[in-house]
Amino acid sequence: QVQLVESGGGLVQPGGSLRLSCAASGFTFDYYGMGWFRQAPGKEREGVACIANSDGLTHYANSVKGRFTISRDNAKNTVYLQMNSLKPEDTVVYYCAATTYSFPLLTTDEYDYWGQGTQVTVSS
Repeated sequence: QVQLVESGGGLVQPGGSLRLSCAASGFTFDYYGMGWFRQAPGKEREGVACIANSDGLTHYANSVKGRFTISRDNAKNTVYLQMNSLKPEDTVVYYCAATTYSFPLLTTDEYDYWGQGTQVTVSS
């Protein structure tokens, strides 16, 4: 049974940092590209960052470039999203996702498995 379980969300002040984690199970993690997406109420899910399955190649949305860093630990079947310099507009639910594409892009249609999401709230 495939599972993606996000953690690390919460409340943080503007300018602060959070690190999201996504623990994967039920599939061969290092065969899959991984991505982080986010979705605000009433809006489409948008890609934030993605990482290739083995060589660490990454891609970021312009809105988070320079502030967020995606990484993965294939030994722990976990993907991370380090979020720095957080802004109120980063307040949404964040989802991790897995794709059979080795070098993924930030397109939701590419992804096969999704987590349940974790809420991030940036507010003073």
